[in-house]
Amino acid sequence: MKAFMDEQFLLQTPTAQSLYHDYAKTMPIVDYHCHIDPKDIADDRKYENITQVWLYGDHYKWRAMRFCGVDEYYITGGASDYERFEKWAETMPRLIGSPLYHWTHLELQRYFDVHEPLCPATCQKIWETCNAVLQNLTVREIIRKSNVRVICTTDDPVSDLSEHKRIAEAVTDFKVFPAFRPDKAINLHKAPFVDYIKSLSECVGYPLSTFKDLKRALKERIDYFHSMGCRACDHGVDVVPFALISEKEIEKAYKLALAKKPLTQTQIDGFQTALLLFLAKEYHARNWVMEIHYGVIRDANAKTYAKMGPDTGFDTIGTASCEAQLAKLLDTLEQEDKLPKTILFSINPADNEALNTLSGCFSKAGIANRVQQGSGWWFNDNLSGMQAQLQAFANLSVLGNFAGMLTDSRSFLSYTRHEYFRRILCNYFGNLVENGEYPADMETLGGMVQDICYNNAMRFFAFEEE
Repeated sequence: MKAFMDEQFLLQTPTAQSLYHDYAKTMPIVDYHCHIDPKDIADDRKYENITQVWLYGDHYKWRAMRFCGVDEYYITGGASDYERFEKWAETMPRLIGSPLYHWTHLELQRYFDVHEPLCPATCQKIWETCNAVLQNLTVREIIRKSNVRVICTTDDPVSDLSEHKRIAEAVTDFKVFPAFRPDKAINLHKAPFVDYIKSLSECVGYPLSTFKDLKRALKERIDYFHSMGCRACDHGVDVVPFALISEKEIEKAYKLALAKKPLTQTQIDGFQTALLLFLAKEYHARNWVMEIHYGVIRDANAKTYAKMGPDTGFDTIGTASCEAQLAKLLDTLEQEDKLPKTILFSINPADNEALNTLSGCFSKAGIANRVQQGSGWWFNDNLSGMQAQLQAFANLSVLGNFAGMLTDSRSFLSYTRHEYFRRILCNYFGNLVENGEYPADMETLGGMVQDICYNNAMRFFAFEEE
């Protein structure tokens, strides 16, 4: 029997162990998509206790506690921080096979030197140990301890990016760049649209009465983001749209939305398609990477959404296929030679093969995997999900070109997810070698591991190495 999450955790063969310890372990991290608050980095925040790091904004953990019947009072309600931590400790032993169990203990080991399992019996001791360490562990020190070189936050076009300016002035040993996320400007059929257009209008200083005005405003914000080091954008869509309608119909849809009038599905799809195509061309002109996340059924529980709002743990996997629309979107851009480098994420693991074959339709000389599938996302960033994604990428694309892992997290302790991924990657390579499916050329293998862990992302996003 193997020891619990020791140095060889998930590394089943000698080749895997060598690849991880000799090549992957010490590589820096590029976290090119996350949801951490840049203000916490600018302020160099210090947390009072482990609950503030772990449980204040992590809807993964909230869902697990709800599965166990924990009252919402102890999840997002008025319970004390220790009471909330205590309920998490009670939940932990039941999470056998869950990535949450692995992530929690990797974080305990790497940041707090705690190697015993979290459970009700160890709750008080681990609480005290973690809180003592946190008194001398600021957010920037967590980032440095994690060997993070580049972070891309997720930022609305109306953001003044003042926190990024503060970070750039104060920090020299790692970079924090904004990433452009214009979802609120695209979702004209959702309630916040009108208020958002007003906010964007105030940001740029002129009315956005027409679709042309909206495009002008977003272009100006893209220019500003680019001046602040932005090299990535992200679009979160429930379903990828594709419908070509006339300029007249686009303007009509825009004006109807501003007037809060009903829209047809064709009008919604046509407006979204037009704006996505416009934005993608702007990204291409600046050598940005476009990320598209899709396939989510958001806020499936209307009652809790009304009470708690979005991103609180009530989203699920959608099964609607939209690869045909995605293919048309990419092809329309390609016809004009305006297709940017693109990373595609579907929350549905059934889309793995489709995304990897679609990616191969848009190769370009001089850019390795110009279009590629992203790492296992959201409900797929677990052991089996990552293994399936790697297998599909290897089967149908070129795995050695993969841009690698990201945290997609709101927690500064989540950088251990990169370690989790690296162990899975090295184990996958190791099994191929041990099974005689690839030669035991450690120099080549180690180079590919280091590329996937770090180098490929640095090249793909054109981040400058210092």
